[in-house]
Amino acid sequence: MRAHEGEQVGVVERGRPLDESRGAEPRAAGSDLADLARSEMSLRRFLHGLPGVDQVGAEARAAGLATRSIKTTAKLWAIDTAISMIDLTTLEGADTAGKVRSLCGKAVRPDPADPTVPPVAAVCVYPDLVPVARTTLGQSPVKVASVATAFPSGRASLAVKLADVADAVRSGADEVDMVIDRGAFLSGHYGLVLDEVRAVKEACGRAHLKVILETGELATYDNVRRASWIAMIGGADFIKTSTGKVTPAATLPVALVMLEAVRDFADVSGSVVGVKVAGGIRTTKDAIRYLVVVNEVAGEAWLGPDRFRIGASSLLNDLLMQRSKQQRGAYAGSQDFSVE
Repeated sequence: MRAHEGEQVGVVERGRPLDESRGAEPRAAGSDLADLARSEMSLRRFLHGLPGVDQVGAEARAAGLATRSIKTTAKLWAIDTAISMIDLTTLEGADTAGKVRSLCGKAVRPDPADPTVPPVAAVCVYPDLVPVARTTLGQSPVKVASVATAFPSGRASLAVKLADVADAVRSGADEVDMVIDRGAFLSGHYGLVLDEVRAVKEACGRAHLKVILETGELATYDNVRRASWIAMIGGADFIKTSTGKVTPAATLPVALVMLEAVRDFADVSGSVVGVKVAGGIRTTKDAIRYLVVVNEVAGEAWLGPDRFRIGASSLLNDLLMQRSKQQRGAYAGSQDFSVE
C-alpha cells in the first residue's frame, strides 16, 4: 500500500491531536463528529485532514513488533487469550446445518478432554444458518455472529442489505458483520458509505455491528484510516479488516493502522470501538504477533474479546496443539481435535 502522492505523512502517535499534522482540521470531539455527516464537504475535509500514514514507518514498526518474543510463563496466557478472541467461522457455499452444529460444539468446548480451555468469542455463519447456531449454542457465552449486507461483495441495494441484516437479527444473531461499499468509498462518496453504516447500525437493534473495510481493496493505508473513521463515526462496535475472500486479507501493518484509529477515536470521542482481523491467520505465532501489536498500539485495555477478535477457522486447532505443548511438554496430534 502507498500514501497518496503529494501528502505529507507521519504515523500518529498516542494522544496526538488531529490538528498537529499537515494543517488538519481542528480536532473534532464528541457530538462534533456527528456533525461531520451534515455535508459531504465537511466529512471529506475531516477525513483528508487526518494525519497521513507513513507506509515505510508503519511497515517497519509492524515488522519490528512481529519479532517480539513472549516469555514461556506468559505463553499459556497468550494462547488462552487468543482462543477467547476467536470468531470461529464457516462461510462456504457448501455449509450445512450439521457442520454448523459441530462448529458450535467446538466453540463451547474447544478441547472436550480439557474443560479449562476457554470458549471462543463467537461462531460466525451465513444468515440462513443463524437459527441453527442460535439453537445449538443456547445460553452458552458464545455469541452468534452473522455476515450480512450482500457479503462479501456488498453489491446490492440498501433495501436488500437492510433486509439481510433484519433477517439475521430476527433469527437470533448477537452480532452482524457488514461490508462497506468499496466502490462508493473509492469514488469518494464518503457520505454514502457513512449513511449505509448508520442505517445498518439502526437495523441491528440490540446486535453489535462489525464493519468490514475489505482493506485489500482499499489500495492505501490512508484509505484504511479514513474508512476506519467513517465506520466508527457511523456507529460501528468493531471495525474489521476483511471478508477473508480477498487477498491480501489481514496484515500486521493494516491492523496497526486500524488500532491507531480506534485508539485515537477513543481519545477524541470517549467511545470505545474494537478491531477484528480476519483472513490468513492460521498459527499460534500469527495470533501472538497480533496480540503484541494490540498491546503496543492500542494498549492493554484492548486485550480481550470485547475489543479484539480474530476471525478464523483453522487457527483454533493450532492454538490447542501449542497449548498441549505448554502444559504437557509434548504436542497433541492434529487428529486429536475435530476439523471443521
